Parts: sequence; C-alpha cells; structure tokens
Amino acid sequence: MTPALRAAVAAALVLALPQGARAECRLALLLALDVSSSVDATEDALQRRGLAAALRSPEVRNAALSMPGEWVALAAFEWSGRYQQAQILGWTELRSAQSLEVAAARIASSQRRFSRFPTALGYAVGHAATVFASAPDCRRRILDVSGDGVNNDGFPPRLAYNNFPLDDVTVNGLPIGGHDPLVTSYYENQLIRGPDAFIEPADDFEDFERAMRRKLEREMRALILGAAPAGAGE
Repeated sequence: MTPALRAAVAAALVLALPQGARAECRLALLLALDVSSSVDATEDALQRRGLAAALRSPEVRNAALSMPGEWVALAAFEWSGRYQQAQILGWTELRSAQSLEVAAARIASSQRRFSRFPTALGYAVGHAATVFASAPDCRRRILDVSGDGVNNDGFPPRLAYNNFPLDDVTVNGLPIGGHDPLVTSYYENQLIRGPDAFIEPADDFEDFERAMRRKLEREMRALILGAAPAGAGE
C-alpha cells in the first residue's frame, strides 16, 4: 500500500466514526536519550538537533498526523547513571503541525543536565515506568531508547522488565555506532521487547537524525487493517 493510499484509508476510517465520537490517544511514545560520559558535548548536540529535525520532517509529520481522529502523545528524557534521569519534554499531544513544532523547539533548546556518569540502562528503563505512569490513556505504549554503549552500571534491562510495570510497553532501540562495537547486538538481544519491537541503528552521531527520522516514522505510522508492512514492495 502506497503512502498516499494509506493516508486516504486512514482519513476514510476517521470519517466513518459516528458523529460526536471522541478523539483518543492511539500511542504514548517516550524517547530516552543517552547522556552518559561516553557522549561528548558535540554528540549530545547532534542528538538534540537531530531529534528536533526528525520531528520537523515531512515523513514524521505525516506519520504522526495520519489519523486525525486519533493522536500521538510524546515525551522525552535524558539518562546516564543510576539516578541521573531528567525530563526533556513533558507529555505533549501531537494533534497538529504546530504541536510538533512546539515539541521540536523544546527539545532543540533543552540543556544537558548530566555529563560524568556511566551507562545505567536498566535504571533508564525502570525510570520510564514512572514517566508512563503520568501518560495519557493511550491504546499503545512505546519506549524508544537511544544510546552508544551497553549497560555498565547497576541492573540490566531484563531485571527492569521483571520488576517494573512495563508489561504493556514495547521497547525499541536506536543503537549509535562508533564507541562500543557491541552496542547494536546488545540492544537487539538485551533491550528491545514486546510485539513488533525493532532496532534502527545509526552509524554514528552524525547519522542520528536519519535513523531517528526512520524510527519515528515507523513508530507513529497509523496501523491500518490489511496494510502491508513497512518496506514491503519497495
């Protein structure tokens, strides 16, 4: 199914809703950005600018707004050590191009809180459960973790999954190459979790924007009954 046809079907489904039907949140998407000590100031800036640029891209805008009657909620936090997590973006309803721009601007102007702590990935996953506790009531929940290294402090992600209320959360990963040669396999085998979970690797921080744009488009795209999987027939 082509993007144009997919959008047309989505619009038809919205028009088919009964008059007065309430709009609802179809996806709560939580982004987690790595600011551990392996990420220098230039790389951190590439992450924030790259994420903002991805949110401003036509591909992500079209995916986020593909079902006018059903919206996406977006939030983001930075993570590094065991107790070093900080909000970048509170839960924001993406109902229009303007709301996407507001989210992108807040992320682009955000300032790093921590820079000298290790990579406590399990603690980051556990922190996500706290953030989801204040999320809107959405049909699906996705945690989207970006990072350039494997867990090296505290408990691993699998223990977070065993001890935090994350059973209904799909976890996707964006491993960033260039620092740790094991990061991609670690994210694929130890981090991602849930139905249709996937990784979207970036070659390095310069490649972050491209990878994030592709991942957000795939995560936000409306699920249309009978649609072919992304990439099929391309």
